[in-house]
Amino acid sequence: MLQDLLEGAGRSVVFGLAGIGLMALGYLLVDWLTPGKLKDLIFVERNQNAGLLLVANQLGIALIVFTAIFTSYDEFGKGLASTVIFGLIGIAVMGFAFLVLDWLTPGKLGEVICTVDRHPGAMVSAASHFGAALIICACIA
Repeated sequence: MLQDLLEGAGRSVVFGLAGIGLMALGYLLVDWLTPGKLKDLIFVERNQNAGLLLVANQLGIALIVFTAIFTSYDEFGKGLASTVIFGLIGIAVMGFAFLVLDWLTPGKLGEVICTVDRHPGAMVSAASHFGAALIICACIA
């Protein structure tokens, strides 16, 4: 029983690190898609639009990681590989969704996200990110 507990704890640490790594990549994606430094926009300027987009991104990636782990293969290595692969696919699809939305809407979406006043475009963009994550989750299950 102790062996199973320790094995499960070790797997939790590895999956946790993989999930945090994927969420860090998601952060870098949002930072790349928006003008300026994301950390300054959110934590110094307290920009709600940028914060909302990042929240949707991080929750979406966490949901993808959760779904991949929950439906994971019995074999640890395969489960970890599928989690990382689906996480990377999710990040790529979220970035693509942002670019498509930017193409479909007037102006530059990244600049809209950086405006001081709350902007409905930020909500639409956040929904697009989270929706892309849900699509990936459905593919996993």
